[in-house]
Amino acid sequence: MKYKFLRTTAVLISFLFFSDFQLFAHCDGLDGPVVKAAQKSLETGNIKFTLIWIKKDFEQELNNLFEKTLTVMNRSPEAREIADNYFFETAVRLHRTGEGEPFTGLKPAGRDLGPAIPAADLAIETNSSEQVQNLLQQSSEKKLNELFDRVIHAKNFDENNVAAGREFVEAYIQFIHFTEMYYGLSSGGMEIHHEEHEF
Repeated sequence: MKYKFLRTTAVLISFLFFSDFQLFAHCDGLDGPVVKAAQKSLETGNIKFTLIWIKKDFEQELNNLFEKTLTVMNRSPEAREIADNYFFETAVRLHRTGEGEPFTGLKPAGRDLGPAIPAADLAIETNSSEQVQNLLQQSSEKKLNELFDRVIHAKNFDENNVAAGREFVEAYIQFIHFTEMYYGLSSGGMEIHHEEHEF
């Protein structure tokens, strides 16, 4: 199934511990999906657009703030801006808490999130995963080839050179772990533990 391929490949890439990889948060941006949902809730008066991003345990807190925000937002443009922003921040904070992640404030719109997140969003928008599949396949193949080249280059070390031997061992372990994790995730043999939303 295409969804399973995309999920497992993305999780694989994000889990791996290579220094040149940075995992970007998506949901804490002013142009992210949580704030967009919160904006729609305020525009329509329907909290449910935002509640789907929040775990059940936090519904009451968000509902209480939503009612207060609707009351305050009509007093003045300044009051509305403050109320809206506080509602956005709370929605994102509760979402992040539900994921077990810290909230460090709303991030500006238009951030460079790298190629993966825009490609994934575009796939959902267009009902086509072709572009994101190509991106993930190319990036994983590139990393595999880099690790393979490194271990091949290091394997013929002088047996009396302990430092060179350790370089080989490090390269060997990274190559083996990458291969094992990729296979385990893509074949379904390795479980991905992630808390599910409760409704």
